[in-house]
Amino acid sequence: MKRIFVSAGLAVIGVSGLHAADTYAPDVTALDATKIWSVSGTLRGFYDDNYTTAHNDADGKRASWGFEFSPSLSFLVPLQQTEIGLRYTYGLYYYQDRENLGQNPIDQSHTADLWIDHAFTERVEGKIEDTFAVSQEPQLTSQATSEPFRVEGNNINNVGVVSLHTELTMLFSTDLGYQNTYIQYQNHGATQADVTPTTPPGVFFTPSGQPGTGKGNSLAGILDQDDHLIWLNLNYMYAPDLTLFVGYQFGLNDYIGNEPIGFSIPAYSAGVGNPYYYSSSLNSDSHYIYVGGQYAFNESLSATLKVGAEITDNDNLPSFDHQSTWNVTPYADAAATYTYLPGSYVQVGLTQSENSSDIADPDPNTGDLTLYEESTVVYGSINQQITPYLLGSVIGRWQYSTWHGGQYNNGAQSLYNIGLNLSYSISEHFSAELGYNFDYLAASSGVASYTRNQEYIGFTASY
Repeated sequence: MKRIFVSAGLAVIGVSGLHAADTYAPDVTALDATKIWSVSGTLRGFYDDNYTTAHNDADGKRASWGFEFSPSLSFLVPLQQTEIGLRYTYGLYYYQDRENLGQNPIDQSHTADLWIDHAFTERVEGKIEDTFAVSQEPQLTSQATSEPFRVEGNNINNVGVVSLHTELTMLFSTDLGYQNTYIQYQNHGATQADVTPTTPPGVFFTPSGQPGTGKGNSLAGILDQDDHLIWLNLNYMYAPDLTLFVGYQFGLNDYIGNEPIGFSIPAYSAGVGNPYYYSSSLNSDSHYIYVGGQYAFNESLSATLKVGAEITDNDNLPSFDHQSTWNVTPYADAAATYTYLPGSYVQVGLTQSENSSDIADPDPNTGDLTLYEESTVVYGSINQQITPYLLGSVIGRWQYSTWHGGQYNNGAQSLYNIGLNLSYSISEHFSAELGYNFDYLAASSGVASYTRNQEYIGFTASY
C-alpha cells in the first residue's frame, strides 16, 4: 500500500472541507499497514496577502511572508479482530509582518486523530473515531459552524463518533451511531452592555442602568456548542452493486457560551424587564428523515445519494421572540468518484443542510433573533498523475448560505475556495511541492467580505 504524506497547514487552507464528508478520523487504510508507526515532516515557505482575513477595504488587512513547519507521527496497531490508529500533527506558522509590528509572530495548531475498528463477529462491526483540533484557521476549527474568518486564540473543535454496523441477513443491514461535537472559542466575555445598541445614543440602558456600548456579542457566546447526534439506517442490498437505505437522525444542539448575545429593541420599548437573548436561546432539536442509495456503475465510477428533510425546533426562545420555532428545510448529501487512470481521479459532491451562524443580530424592527444558516455546498477535486513522479491536483469549493431570522433575514453570503498543487516525488522518502490557494467571501446586507491569496513552496520527508 502506498504511503501518504500526512501534514496540516497551508496545503489545507482554503481546501479543508472540500470532501464535505463527516469530520470523522480517517480510515486506517490511509496508513501503511506494513508498519506499526510512521513519521513525516513538512517545511514550507509562503506568502499570504491577507493573513488576518480582514475586509478588503479595512485598515487591518495585512500581508506577510513566512514559513510553516508541520511534523506528524502516526501509529497503526493491527490485531486479529481489531485495528487501532492514532495520528498527531503539529503546525507552527511564522509571520514576518507580525514580527515587524512587534507582535507574536507565531501561530500554532494541534490536530489529533484516533480510531478503533473492532469486528465482534462476522456480521457485527463497531468503530470509535475522534478528531481533535486546536487552531486559529477556520478550516481546522469550524466544521460544524459557518465562521469563515481567522480567529485569534486557541479555538477547539472535537468530533467523536461511535458506530455499529450489523448484517441482519444477506440482504438487510443496519447502521447505528452517535456523534458528539464540541466547539469552544477563546473569544468570550460579552456583557449586557456590549450587546445593548447605541443607536440612537443614550437611549438604551441595561437593567442596572449602564448605557449600551454596541461592541456586540463574542464568538464563544454564539458558537460554543456541545451537540449530540444519533442515527439509525436500514440498508437493503437491491443488487450486488446497488444498496438502498432509509434513515432517521435526531440532533440535540446545546449552546454553552452562557453569555448575552442579543438585545430586542421592541421588547425593551414594551417594558420587558430582561430584553436580552442568551447563548441558550439558540438551543434546538433537529429531526432528519431521508432515503438514499449507493451505486457502483463499474470499477471506475461510484456514487452515493441521500435526500430528505430536516425539521428544527428552536424551543428555547424567549416569549418576546415571535417567529415560528418550527422550521423545515431540505437535507441532501451527494457524492461521486471517477477513476479514469491509475492514480488519476475526479470527485464531485453537494451537501444541503442547516448550520450554526456566526451572526446573531436581532432584527431592530421585530426583535427576532438570527437562528441559523441554511447552506448549500458544492465541491470537487481533480487529481492527475502527470508522470510517475509528478502529481497535480485542483480542488474547489463553493458554499452559499442564507440567514434565517434576525437583522439579515434572507441575506446571503458565498464562500469560494480554490487550491492548486504540484507534488514531485524526489525519492521514496522525499517530495517537493508548489501550490496556490484562493479564498473569497462575498456577503450581502453589509456583512464584511474578503479575499485571500496564498502561495507556498516546500518539502516533505516521511518514513
